[in-house]
Amino acid sequence: MPPRLPQQAARALRRLATPTAPITRYLTTTTPFLAAPAAAPGLSSLRVPADYVPPTKPPSARPPETRKSQLIRTYTSLLRTTPLVLFFQHSNLTADEWSAVRRELNIALDAATQEGSLFDGRKIHLQVLRTRMFTVALKLAEFYDPEAAKATAGGKAPLVHDLSMAAYEAMKNIEVPEDSAYAQISPLLCGPTAALVFPAVSPAHLAAALKILAPSPGKFAAPTRKKSPSYYDPACQSGLQKLLLIGGRIEGDVFDVEGVKWVGGIEGGLDGLRAQLVYLLQSAGLGLTNALEAGSKSVWLTLEGRRTMLEDEGKEKKTEEAKSE
Repeated sequence: MPPRLPQQAARALRRLATPTAPITRYLTTTTPFLAAPAAAPGLSSLRVPADYVPPTKPPSARPPETRKSQLIRTYTSLLRTTPLVLFFQHSNLTADEWSAVRRELNIALDAATQEGSLFDGRKIHLQVLRTRMFTVALKLAEFYDPEAAKATAGGKAPLVHDLSMAAYEAMKNIEVPEDSAYAQISPLLCGPTAALVFPAVSPAHLAAALKILAPSPGKFAAPTRKKSPSYYDPACQSGLQKLLLIGGRIEGDVFDVEGVKWVGGIEGGLDGLRAQLVYLLQSAGLGLTNALEAGSKSVWLTLEGRRTMLEDEGKEKKTEEAKSE
């Protein structure tokens, strides 16, 4: 005699073997919410074209859903919209060290923001880069122009975004000029890299950031222990020792460390630089005016002296003639 099944297992098998009534018997055409809508005339002829491209997900040479593709789009947007970026090499900073460095940086930037200023120091942020993806984005931002590619490409609506096949083909065979910004800074972008991103060029905020992240004696001396005791916390000092400033990208041009410090040392910021430029132009124009006036004055003085001399000689001749008569 075969072994008997437990009661619970037997009930489960009976429920599986019993056919259940289909749900369709409860659905009628009179059901207000479940009734199928009548087919509209002419809708069967409306079909999506075979070459239809969703506007939110255009075809690309890279899978758009991967993290690398999203990083390239983020970095290209950052490079095209950000006029000032500083690059640092970092060496395995811990989360506590990054937090301490960002804390002191935010304090210094807030102190550098003047009341009523349109520039907000809180928009400056320090972020870690994926170096390989950032190098690709830098190459795209410098050498690839979507508008020019759209003008040269044929077709009704050519795809020329940064992840498109057109961008991939354009960057694959490009010859990088030696004097380009990409050729100058790409050798430095190796290993772990971080970027300090400024939404606008502000020498005052740049100087404040350099005093924290890359202090040096003189204009960019580190804050004193009395003024900023938290700056000398072990976590902050350990993190700063692992950061090394390697250069910057300002208005599309590459600057070394000394060039970055020169921009940060401009007195009065951009307004001071404009004032210096106006003074130079005015002084150059004034010097040119004085030089031109000096030549004309010397000619006038020479002619005037010659006229006076001739008049004196004429008077002497008339006097001698009068005496002889």
